[in-house]
Amino acid sequence: MPVKTVTVRVPAKVNLQLSVGPREADGFHNLVTVFQAISIFDEVTITLAQPNSGISISISGDHTHGVPADDRNLAVKATELIAKEYDLDIDVHIDIKKSIPVACGMAGGSADAAATIVAIDYLFSLGMNREEMSEIAAQLGSDVPFMLSGGTAIGTGHGEQLTPALSRGTYHWVLALSSVGLTTPAVYAECDRLRAELEITEPQTHEVLMQALLAADPKTVGASLTNDLQAAACSLRPALRLVLDVGQEYGALGALVSGSGPTVAFLVADEEAGLDLAVALTASGVVGSVARAYGPVGGAKVLT
Repeated sequence: MPVKTVTVRVPAKVNLQLSVGPREADGFHNLVTVFQAISIFDEVTITLAQPNSGISISISGDHTHGVPADDRNLAVKATELIAKEYDLDIDVHIDIKKSIPVACGMAGGSADAAATIVAIDYLFSLGMNREEMSEIAAQLGSDVPFMLSGGTAIGTGHGEQLTPALSRGTYHWVLALSSVGLTTPAVYAECDRLRAELEITEPQTHEVLMQALLAADPKTVGASLTNDLQAAACSLRPALRLVLDVGQEYGALGALVSGSGPTVAFLVADEEAGLDLAVALTASGVVGSVARAYGPVGGAKVLT
């Protein structure tokens, strides 16, 4: 019998490096970024619906505030794009169970889009290879291709051109989460404003970071974490500076705002150190909520 429903699990990400080039004529920026997929997951379940019923969507889970439950959702956009590319009539219900925080620099929306591509391919037996999935993913957003593959990877262009990174070991993270997100366009606009009088060069891969990942050296990885958007995120949300300071005071190996923020990611030595830091951050009162995770983990994966 044909498959009628499928669930795909997909991780969040942190950026170990996010180097932002000058603003181009098209308004975008060339990037060099190092992504790592971490063990906080959304689950996207897609079920075949009655013919001619179209695409419907529901959102559930821990982080639903601000997630559009209509055609603005990237999961719906992914479904519509595949329907157009493959000349299909797709009538489905999409249910997204959210555990990845929303608008927090952890690519939750992009993750859901990637999961949807994998789910629709499975449900309709399209037989897409990874390159074909990535071509669709890149049309939906610069983080989406990475969420297909997961692991640790270097992103160039606008972040969508991926090269797997040579990385060993497991890295333990403590994430300071905010109850109010930051929009990516706002953070990039603030970055441009702050750097308006500066000469910005084209971004390059941080070689010390790459060597540390290859050597499974979390201490040097922590010291090498960089994000050119961090100053802009802190400018828009000054309390982030205090969160960064407190986490490092309590023993983090390194800290940075992940992506466009406002999640602050702290790298710690091991699981025990992560528990200690999570307790200390919670007790400090400067953090709304805290999560622990490890990476790298794999990308979007069919569960059922």
